[in-house]
Amino acid sequence: MTTTALDIPARRPAQPPERFERMGAASFALCVAALAFFVWSLEGTQVSVGDFFDGLPQMARLVGEMMPPSGARLEAVGRALLETFQMALVGTVVGVILSVPIAVLATPHLSPHPLVYQAARTLIAFFRTVPDLVWALLFVVTVGLGPFAGTLALIVDKIGFCGRFFAEAMEEVDRGPQEALKAMGASRLSVIGCAVIPAALPSFINTSLFSLEKATRSSVILGLVGAGGIGIELKVAMDLFSYDEAATIILAIFALVLLVERVSAALRRRIL
Repeated sequence: MTTTALDIPARRPAQPPERFERMGAASFALCVAALAFFVWSLEGTQVSVGDFFDGLPQMARLVGEMMPPSGARLEAVGRALLETFQMALVGTVVGVILSVPIAVLATPHLSPHPLVYQAARTLIAFFRTVPDLVWALLFVVTVGLGPFAGTLALIVDKIGFCGRFFAEAMEEVDRGPQEALKAMGASRLSVIGCAVIPAALPSFINTSLFSLEKATRSSVILGLVGAGGIGIELKVAMDLFSYDEAATIILAIFALVLLVERVSAALRRRIL
């Protein structure tokens, strides 16, 4: 029997899937509330496009006074810049070293006891939550003005930053080698040293290099509160209205941060 085109049921054209899921009443109300809070925050922060454009001539005047940058205090700027990098380097290295045992205790299947795990997690969260500028103020009061206070602040900041990512990296490694070593009677430290840390080492290196970049930028700000580095030079130049010297310092900071980022990226490509 011959089937004609009239006998074939017409197919309904395929409907494209919806691009967005339909919102429920609660989700819609939440979005409206978030938008209203954002608009209220704009008013609270006194955001004004008109004031911004009115202030552009003042910015142009400031940039004009910064040009050309002054070369009168290049030696002092160079010493302060070196001190800034030394703070960042020492703070990162010591902070990374101290982060490893704390991160081990903050890893669920490696921590010896749930209370130890919770204590390590709380310590890391506390170090990470308090800004490094606040740590610098505390250490300036403790040990006095100078780069030692800034270095201590960076160490604490790196423990909070690296401790979290180190713990997550160790938590995500393959459990197979660890179980094999345990079955052979290996101790907890042997499992950590021979199976966990080697597997998480690429993530450790990546996080450590990013920490050095972050510490280099942070160490500039710490100098503003007397914790050493080139930040104090920038503050003095701005307070004395020596904008040409401030321009030199800003360019030196930019060059240092750019150099550290380029070297860090090259090391990551070479090692990882």
